[in-house]
Amino acid sequence: MNNSFFKIGLAACCVLGNGLSVFAIDQPRQTQRPNILFILSDDHTSQSWGIYGGVLGEYACNENIRRLATEGCVLENCFCTNSISSPSRASILTGAYSHVNGLYTLDDAFDENQDNIAKELKAGGYQTAIIGKWHLKTQPQGFDYYSVFHDQGEYRDPTFINSTDPWSGERNYGERVHGFSTDIVTEKVIKWMKEANKEKPFMICCHFKATHEPWDFPERMKHLYDGVVFPEPENLFDWGQETTGRSFSGQPLEELVRRWGVASDDPDKWWCRYPELPFYTKGMQRTSARSAAYQKLVRDYLRCGATIDDNIGKLLQALDEMKIAENTIVVYVSDQGYFLGEHGFFDKRIMYEPSLRMPFVIRYPKEIPAGTRNKDMILNIDFASLLADYAGVKAPEQSQGCSFRKNLAGNTPKEWRKNMYYRYWTHHLNRPAHLGIRNERYKLIYFYGDPLAMTGSAKEKTAPAWEFYDLQEDPHENHNAYHEERYRKIIADMKEDLIRLRKEYKDEDTIRIK
Repeated sequence: MNNSFFKIGLAACCVLGNGLSVFAIDQPRQTQRPNILFILSDDHTSQSWGIYGGVLGEYACNENIRRLATEGCVLENCFCTNSISSPSRASILTGAYSHVNGLYTLDDAFDENQDNIAKELKAGGYQTAIIGKWHLKTQPQGFDYYSVFHDQGEYRDPTFINSTDPWSGERNYGERVHGFSTDIVTEKVIKWMKEANKEKPFMICCHFKATHEPWDFPERMKHLYDGVVFPEPENLFDWGQETTGRSFSGQPLEELVRRWGVASDDPDKWWCRYPELPFYTKGMQRTSARSAAYQKLVRDYLRCGATIDDNIGKLLQALDEMKIAENTIVVYVSDQGYFLGEHGFFDKRIMYEPSLRMPFVIRYPKEIPAGTRNKDMILNIDFASLLADYAGVKAPEQSQGCSFRKNLAGNTPKEWRKNMYYRYWTHHLNRPAHLGIRNERYKLIYFYGDPLAMTGSAKEKTAPAWEFYDLQEDPHENHNAYHEERYRKIIADMKEDLIRLRKEYKDEDTIRIK
C-alpha cells in the first residue's frame, strides 16, 4: 500500500443556582419513537477519524465513519469532563460529573442504585441492551440484556459475562468466545437487534474494547499501512519544561518503548499482549528513538481503528437490511481522546486538546440534516439528556447536562454554554490531579497537586501549578502563557468563571483557587 491510497480527495437549557440543569421538551413527539444504536469505543481519538483533519487525516481508513459524517452531523467541539474510561462512561450513563455520580477514578465502582439513561428508557417502554466493554465493576442495571467483558476485556477470544448467568462480580468468569473482540461484539449486537420485539423501540449499546492499549488487530488488517511513513505532529519532540513551560512530565513515548521491551523479552511479564513484537530502540539517538516509537504506535493504532470502522459498516448494513435505518438514531463516539505522539505523549487524562476532545457523529435521517457540522460546546454529561429527549422520557435524576437536540437541527439556544468545566481526579507524580476551564478561545488549567485520598492515586503531593493557553494563537498548546502580562486580565476573569462553574456544578471541596 502506498500513500496514494489515502488521498481521499434542544430544548432550552439553563443552569440554575443549585447547579441543576433543566430542559423543556417543547417539540411534538413522533408516534413512532426512534430506535437508538449507541456505539462507543475506547480511546479512538479525533486525530485518527479522518473527518477532523490533522496530520493523520488522510491516512485514516475510516470509510464508514465518513459515511456517518456525510449522512448525519459531526460535533466539532465535544468534550469529556474527566478524561479516563470508567469516569467518562459513568458520566455518559448518568449525565452527571464524577463528583455527583461518585465514580472519580478507574479504581472506583459505579453505584448501581443511582438512576441512569438505560433505566429511564426501559421504564419508558424501550428494550435495552449493552454488549461489549462495561468497565464499571458493578452489575449493569437498566438493561433487559447484557453481555459484557470482564474488566477491560481481551482482544482475542474474549470472555463475556451474560445477563442469563449469575453476576460473577470481579471474577473473570463467563462465556469464552473465539475470535476478535470487535468482530464478536458486532455479531452479538446484530443478532440482538434482529431478535428484538418489532413492536417496541430499542436502545442497544455497542461498546468496543478498541482502540485501547495494546491496539491489537485481526489478521485481515496485518498488512494495512505496510511501507507507509506517517507524518509527525509538530510537537512530537516536546521534551517538557525545557521546551514548553508545562509543569508536569506526562506519559512519554519512552515509557511505551519500555513496555514493548519488557513484553518483547518475556510476554508473560506484562499485563497485555502487544502486536508486532519484538520492538526495541536500544542504541538509537533520542529523536530517532521517539520517531520510531511514534511510527509503531500509529501503525498499530490505525489498524485497530480500521477494524472498528469495518464493523461500523456491518452495523449500518444490518440496519439497512432490517429496513429500520430511517427510524434509528446512530451515535458513534469515543469515551475520550488520546495522545498519538502530541507533546511526545501516549495515553490520555490531561486537559490538553487531544485528550479532552471526544469525536462524535450522529445520524438520524428523520430530523438531523445530512452533512452538517456543529460547533457548539457539547459535553459527555449532555448525551443522556439528548437520548431522553428523542425518546420522550425523563433524563436521569442526577443529570447536570442538557439536550442538544435543537443544536443538531441548527437552532442553538441563545443561552447555550460558552465555557466548560473539567476535572481529572487521579493523582500521579507525572500526571497530577487537576481542574480547569475552557472557552471558545482560551484554556486555564490548575494542577493542584493533592491526591485527596482518591483511589489509585499516589500519596505524595506535587507543587501546585497553573497553565494557560491561547488556542487561537497556539492551537497545539506548545507554550504555557500563564505568566505573560498581556493575558493577566483574561486569566483573572477565567479564574472567576472557574469558581462560578465549580459552584454551579456543586464541586466545592478543599481545593481553593488562588
